[in-house]
Amino acid sequence: MGRLLLRRYGIPREVAPLVAEGGSFETDGEGTLLVTESSIVNDNRNRGKTRDRIEDELIETLGVEKVVWLAGVRGEDITDAHVDSLVRFTAPGVVLLDHASPGSPPDSWSRSADQARSVLEKATDARGRRFEIIDLPQPDLDRITGEGDDFVSTYANFYVANGSVFMPRFGDRTADDRARGILQEQFPEREVVQVQIDTIASGGGGIHCATHDQPGKPAA
Repeated sequence: MGRLLLRRYGIPREVAPLVAEGGSFETDGEGTLLVTESSIVNDNRNRGKTRDRIEDELIETLGVEKVVWLAGVRGEDITDAHVDSLVRFTAPGVVLLDHASPGSPPDSWSRSADQARSVLEKATDARGRRFEIIDLPQPDLDRITGEGDDFVSTYANFYVANGSVFMPRFGDRTADDRARGILQEQFPEREVVQVQIDTIASGGGGIHCATHDQPGKPAA
């Protein structure tokens, strides 16, 4: 499918030296890349490669200028903690950070978010800006309509489309409304559309996981 789209839009195909998925990368479009070490520096994808080597290959392949590494969570889901369920840019210098539902006991995912916050608070982007970090709280798991050990209950896995932002609705009305309000503040010119995704989320994915940007024709 990828080759068909590239051929249709006249975009050259280049073979990358890395194994990764779309959800592994989060970029501001101005040279900054956020990634989780658990997902990319992992023998199940890039056996034998060090983080430094992978960083060099990311910079060369993607044309970014700075890579900000987050620890992630290794071995607890099929993605090894893709960054697109943890932290997302809404604008250069501004990120939404997944946050456990208030009162939830600590676990590996909330500790991963805490670690990401500590990194982002000290880091700067490719343009030297400090990050503005906005919490995006999860729903209460006792109030959601979905279920399953692999259920993904983060609102961070949203998808930005032409004129719209598609985000999950989990059934916790208070949390759903709160998350929608946060996204609407960050994307005031776009319509925020909530979608019930229990079937997708129960399999360990989300809206961003199940979609992909369709490339436009490059500017001449």
